[in-house]
Amino acid sequence: MRICLRRQASGSVRWYRSTMPHASFPQIAAFGRFSAFPSCRTSHLIIRPCPCPSFASTLVRLSVTTMRAVSFLLSLVAVVASVKGAIVPERRADRLCNGHAELCNRSYGNVTFLGAHDSFAFSEDPLAFSADQRVDIPSQLGLGVRLLQAQAHVNDGVLHFCHTDCFLFDGGPVEAYLEKVNTFLKANPNEVLTLIFTNPENASLSGLWDPAFQKSGVASFAYVPPSIPVKQSEWPTLGELIDSGKRVVVFLDAGADTDRSVPYILPEFPMIWETPFSVTDPKFPCSVDRIKGPLGTTDHMYMINHSLNKNLFDLGIIISDPIDAETTNGVPSILANAAGCEGFAAGRAPNFVLLDWVNIGDGLKAVNQLNGLA
Repeated sequence: MRICLRRQASGSVRWYRSTMPHASFPQIAAFGRFSAFPSCRTSHLIIRPCPCPSFASTLVRLSVTTMRAVSFLLSLVAVVASVKGAIVPERRADRLCNGHAELCNRSYGNVTFLGAHDSFAFSEDPLAFSADQRVDIPSQLGLGVRLLQAQAHVNDGVLHFCHTDCFLFDGGPVEAYLEKVNTFLKANPNEVLTLIFTNPENASLSGLWDPAFQKSGVASFAYVPPSIPVKQSEWPTLGELIDSGKRVVVFLDAGADTDRSVPYILPEFPMIWETPFSVTDPKFPCSVDRIKGPLGTTDHMYMINHSLNKNLFDLGIIISDPIDAETTNGVPSILANAAGCEGFAAGRAPNFVLLDWVNIGDGLKAVNQLNGLA
């Protein structure tokens, strides 16, 4: 048997072959009987039987160039995998969605969210009769509010959130309001938020609404469904919304049904029905107040307007009632209202519980019970 040897010396590599039949490596080393082969660029030392006795036998060699190419490709694959992992984060079993692991795999259309009515209209002044909240937007979100409701009016050419009229209560520009929302979203990456805004003056979606969303940064978080209307049962899960980065669902009560120039601003009533508002009866009798087709009632999500009002001096002036807010926002009152509406929703709990004075009472506790989290 002939032995082939690769040896590296002085930075070069040469192939050698024993001329002794059946020679062993020690014999080759001892007698130094080698015949030089053409040099090759490799760093391995290999001793092997020669494939044939001919001096011109072809030896299979793996060049350093090839090895480096393979190494580069493997490194490139690792980098691509790392980048992909950064773009689509692996879902951890212990992660939370809106504060609860149980909600991650639950459809957005099958979750109950705590809402703040006239969220912009906050004041600690008890004589501010047009205020419906006592705490600001960051505080509301900190209390567990995940639906922000507000009414918009055009004030000197700028879109503002105002209560009925900007003369009565001006909550400031919509853009400034949304900047606070954006701050919350950036600081809380596992939270899904809903915005339901009213548009009584039919303000332009592309001219006024969209610029406020774009400049504030909230537009980049807004979810656009594949088509509308979306059935209650066909929404993505909270986990899917969070993973996609599109975890804000925006509804407008008027204008978005006919104007689809801003795809992420969705028409409310084709997908959500509401109970009556400005309620003065503490029993909150349920009925379907506002709804649009083509979906049936049970295929809509729905919101209960659970805020109690007073008819001031029986003059037809309706103001929110902070005095009874502890009872109104208590668990028994909210659950009773929800139970009264289940017959209109195939036994489902409401998707949104809209409250005044969200810092008073046990609104979040009631919502957790409706979500089966108590």
